[in-house]
Amino acid sequence: MAADYRFSFGPWNIHEGADPFGPPVRPSLSFARKIKCYKQLGFDGVQFHDDDAVPDVDDKSPAQVEKEAREVRKVLDGEGLTAEFVAPRLWESPRGIDGGFTSNSAEDRRWAGDRLKRTADIADYLGTKLIVLWLAREGTYIREAKNAIEAYGRQLQAINEVLRYNDHVEIAIEPKPNEPMDHAYVPTIGHALALAGRAVDPQRVGGLIETAHALLAGLDPSDEMAFALSLGKLWSVHLNDQNGLKFDQDKSFGAANLRGAYNQVRVLELGGYPASGRFVGLDVKAMRTQPADLACRHLTNSRAIFLRLVEKVRTFPKDVQRQCIAARDYEALEWAVLDHLMGK
Repeated sequence: MAADYRFSFGPWNIHEGADPFGPPVRPSLSFARKIKCYKQLGFDGVQFHDDDAVPDVDDKSPAQVEKEAREVRKVLDGEGLTAEFVAPRLWESPRGIDGGFTSNSAEDRRWAGDRLKRTADIADYLGTKLIVLWLAREGTYIREAKNAIEAYGRQLQAINEVLRYNDHVEIAIEPKPNEPMDHAYVPTIGHALALAGRAVDPQRVGGLIETAHALLAGLDPSDEMAFALSLGKLWSVHLNDQNGLKFDQDKSFGAANLRGAYNQVRVLELGGYPASGRFVGLDVKAMRTQPADLACRHLTNSRAIFLRLVEKVRTFPKDVQRQCIAARDYEALEWAVLDHLMGK
């Protein structure tokens, strides 16, 4: 089962434990040390922001960007790792304060579009064609601050520009309904794939679904995945868990809702996701209370839970399922699922 799926996470998932209400509680690890952890933990893919690969990317020349990104590629190759994707980190720059692509400032919009093209260059140097767009600050604090119709057009324009700039890049839009913007554009996978359908090359625009983001929109992550899979547009997943409609908690996969996690794995199995070669990405954070020497267990636990649930999906008694469906006895089917999950 482990051979069927490829797993990834980002270096930000090994973090210092800071949150909006407290400082770091664990020492920082260097990027090189984090990379060493991947194979040890059973992972093959590395998720990148552009400035994970090239720090201070806005201040670097194209030649410097290429040199530094290719050096990172050598490190990955030496560790037997693959870059899954690169994402432009627009939300942490002062120029992205009002959104990048949807900013009311034409100068800031140009900066965002240029950085997206730079991200495509970095993806090439790292050996991946996938760019992830988390449209973090593409929204408003108050509705009246922007023309939302115009804003959607500006996001589509940015996507089209990078598709024209790089003829093999793929874009996976990662929707989120809130945080950091309380009024977010493209809050669900339906919005993302509607936008994708209007791109100059719709075949190169798909989606990434994160468990917590779907839950924060009041939706079922497995149904969101099913929608994308039905259109051949599920190009990555970020698995985690969430206790209710709160901030983005990034709990270990299956930690809050094991049955919900089971159904996410089930739909990936039903959709033949392993055959696509796409990664199962984790976006999980260690609890703030974890000591530094134990601050990777959220990653190994999440991967182990996923693989245990793959086993549960594959060993679920299909004859019982068929009988319950034929009899329209969904209470019996529900019990069969729960009994199977709890074990004997």
